Amino acid sequence: MTRPLISHELSRKTFLKGGGTLALGLTAAGTARAANNPTAVSQLHLGAVPGPPDPAQIDSWLQVNPDNTVTLFHGWTEMGQGSPTAIRQIAAEELGLSFDQVAAVQLDTNVSVQEFAAASSSTRTAILPTSMRGAAAAARTVLVGMAAAQLGVAGSALSVRNGVVSGGGKTVKYSDLMAGKTFNTTIAAVSPVLTDPSSFRLIGTRVPRIDIPSIATGTATYIQNVRVPGMLHGRVVRPRGQAAQIAAATLLSFDKGSIAHIPDVQIVQKGNFLGVVAPREYDAIQAAAELKATWSEAPTLTGDGNLEGALRDPANLQRTSRAVDIGDVDAGLASAARVVSASYFWPYQLHGAMGPNCSIAEVGAQSATVICMAQGPYSTRQAIATALALPPTSVRVEVFRGSGNYGHNTYDDVSISAALLSQAVGKPIRVQFMRWDEHGWDQFGPAQATDVRAGVDTAGNIVAFDYRAFNHGWTQVVESAAQLAGIPLPPVAPPAMTDTVSSGSFYKIPNRRVTSNSVNGYGPFMKGTYLRAPGAPQALFAAEQAVDALAHAAKMDPIAFRVQNIDASDTKGNARWIAVLDAVGHASNWKPMVSASNVGTGNVVAGRGVAMGGFANAFPAVVADINVNKKTGKITVDHLFAAQDAGTTVNPASVENQMEGCLVQGTSRALFEQVNFTRVRQSSLDWVTYPILRFNEAPAVTTVVLQRLDQPAAGSGEPTTAAVAAAIANAFFDATGVRLYRTPMTPGYVRTALKP
Repeated sequence: MTRPLISHELSRKTFLKGGGTLALGLTAAGTARAANNPTAVSQLHLGAVPGPPDPAQIDSWLQVNPDNTVTLFHGWTEMGQGSPTAIRQIAAEELGLSFDQVAAVQLDTNVSVQEFAAASSSTRTAILPTSMRGAAAAARTVLVGMAAAQLGVAGSALSVRNGVVSGGGKTVKYSDLMAGKTFNTTIAAVSPVLTDPSSFRLIGTRVPRIDIPSIATGTATYIQNVRVPGMLHGRVVRPRGQAAQIAAATLLSFDKGSIAHIPDVQIVQKGNFLGVVAPREYDAIQAAAELKATWSEAPTLTGDGNLEGALRDPANLQRTSRAVDIGDVDAGLASAARVVSASYFWPYQLHGAMGPNCSIAEVGAQSATVICMAQGPYSTRQAIATALALPPTSVRVEVFRGSGNYGHNTYDDVSISAALLSQAVGKPIRVQFMRWDEHGWDQFGPAQATDVRAGVDTAGNIVAFDYRAFNHGWTQVVESAAQLAGIPLPPVAPPAMTDTVSSGSFYKIPNRRVTSNSVNGYGPFMKGTYLRAPGAPQALFAAEQAVDALAHAAKMDPIAFRVQNIDASDTKGNARWIAVLDAVGHASNWKPMVSASNVGTGNVVAGRGVAMGGFANAFPAVVADINVNKKTGKITVDHLFAAQDAGTTVNPASVENQMEGCLVQGTSRALFEQVNFTRVRQSSLDWVTYPILRFNEAPAVTTVVLQRLDQPAAGSGEPTTAAVAAAIANAFFDATGVRLYRTPMTPGYVRTALKP
C-alpha cells in the first residue's frame, strides 16, 4: 500500500531505512511533520518481515539512537487510557533517561512487540521484569557494563543521568557506546536489577499525557483522517440493527437497478456480506442507503421486554457451574438472625464509540495491508487473516488512534469489512461505519439477571451469601462481517463469565456459594462481549446492594458494616479494602449513619450511598451523593467520590483521569443506557434511541489515588466504574427507603418503584 497521505508516528520500516529527514504528506488540514532517522540501524527487525519479534530480546523492545535518545517498539495501543505515557515513564526510569529522551514508533505488525491493550493491562504488564521495564533495565545494565570497560571504572562506581554514564571523572554517552551496534542478547541473560522504588525519579510522578496536546488543539491524527492514494470508498449494507447472534442476517435478494443512477458504484457480495464501493465517499453513502435489499425477518429474538425471563428460562440453559462453594450456605441462612433476598437485572449496553469505526485495507492475491484502530495489532491481524483465508503473516496491520473502546466494539468488524471489499475489487478501500452500523452491529456488553440471598447474625457479621448469575456465553468475540461472509461460529457457545471477585469475595463469609447459569449464547439472545470492567458492574449492582441491605438489617453504618466484615488479613490483601473505604469516607466527609434512617418528606429528597469492588486487581470504593425528584422520577447524581489503590501507580494524574472517566461513564450506564430490540432485530440505532449522560448531567467527581509502591501495579482504566451503579442505588435507598433492582434507573422505573 502506498504510504498514507497524513502525518503520523513513523513505522519502524520507515524509521530505520536510513539517515536524513523524511517529510510526510500534507493532511486535509495542511499539517506535516518530519522526523530524523537514525543512522544506527537495528538488524533485528527492519519492518520488512512480519512480526512479532522475540520479546525475550532487548532489541525487540528498544533502540538507542545517534542523538542519545531511545526509540521504543512496544505494542500497546493508545485508546484514550494514557498508558503510552506511563510506558515511556517506565522505560525512561530504568534507562536513566529524561522522559523527553524516549519516544515510540507507530504500532505495526512488522515492527511491534506482541501486546494487547485490554483488561486494564497495558501499564501493569509494561512494568513487569519480563516486559518493557525489564528490557529497559537490561539495556541499562549492558550499557553500564560497556561504559565500565571503556572508561576503566568499576560498574558499581558509575552512575547514569540523561543517558550519560559518569564515574572516575569521565563520561560517555549511550549513543557513543552503541555506535550502531545492537544489544544482541536477551533480558534474562543480562539478569538486570530493577530500580528500587525509593530511587524512582519518574515512576509515581505526574507527567503530562503525551496525547492530550494534539487532541486539545485539533491536530491529532485519527484513523478517520487517514487517506491513501488511489483508494475508493466503501460502505456496508446491512439491516438497521442486527438479528440473533447465530443468524446475524440472511440476505434474500438485492436489486442492482435501485442504484443504477449513482455513477461508478460496485456492489460486493460474499455470502450474506453486502457492500458498495465508489470513488466518492458520498456516492458510497448514498448507494448503501438506496440499494434495495431484502433480509430475513424471522422473529428469533426474545425482545428486550422478555429478556430477563429468557435469561432465567430453564429451556435456554446451556450449562450450570459452581464457581465458589464454601461451607454450608443453606445452614448458614437458616441460622441467620436476618436474611435478605432480591433479584436484579442488568440489560445489554453499547460501547457507543463517539466516532464510528474506520479502516483502510489493500488486499492482494497473497497479502494484505490494513490501517486501522485496534486493541492489539496481532489479534486484529488474526481476525482479518481468518476472514480473508490468508496466513496471519501475510497480513500487515498498522494502528492509528480511534475514538476509544474500553471493551471490544466494531473496530475489527470495520477492518474485516474493508478487507473483504478490497479483496473483491482489487483496490485500497476505506470504510467508515455509519452511526446505525456502529450502534446496530456493536458487540454489546452482556445482560445479566442475578439472585442474591444473604444472612447476618446479631453481631452484624455476614454468615451466608448465595449468589446466582444468569447470562449467556459472551467471551467469544463474533465479528459480524466475518460471520456474514460465511466464517462459521464455534460449534458450542462459550460459557458465561461469572465475576467471582465482585460477588462477595472481599468479605469474610464462612458460607458462600456462587453459581453461574449460562444460557445458550446461540439462542434467542443478542451477542455480547467485553465492555469496561466486564461482568463487574452487573455483579456489584446485585452483591453490593445485598451487602447494603444487610447493613440496614443490622442497623449499622454502611461503611462500618463493610469494614467489620472485611477479612483484614494481609495475606488476602483485604486490608487494602479497608484503606480505600477509609480514604473515600474521608474525602466525602462521611458521617456514620444507618441508611434510610432520615428519609425526606419533600418532593426532592437527598441520599448518599457507598459501594466497593473493582476489576483488574485494583481496590476501589465509591460514595455517591444524589437527589431524587419523586414527582418526575429523575435521579440527579450530584457528586461521586472515589478512592483507588492500584498498587504501584506509574502516573497518578493519568490514573485520576481514568477514574473520572469511569465515574462519569458509570453514571451514564446506571441511569440511561439500555439496548432495545424487537423479536426481529436491534433497534437502538442512534443517540435518541440509545440515550447517554449529557454534559450538563455529569456529576462533580473527587478522586483519591492511594500510592502503593510496595505493591505490583494493577489496572486503572476500568476498576472505578464497577461499583458506581451500586453506590447510586444504595444512595437511592438512603433517600427514599426503596430499593431499585434494575438498570437503567430511568425516571419511569423510579416512578413505578416509588408507587405505594
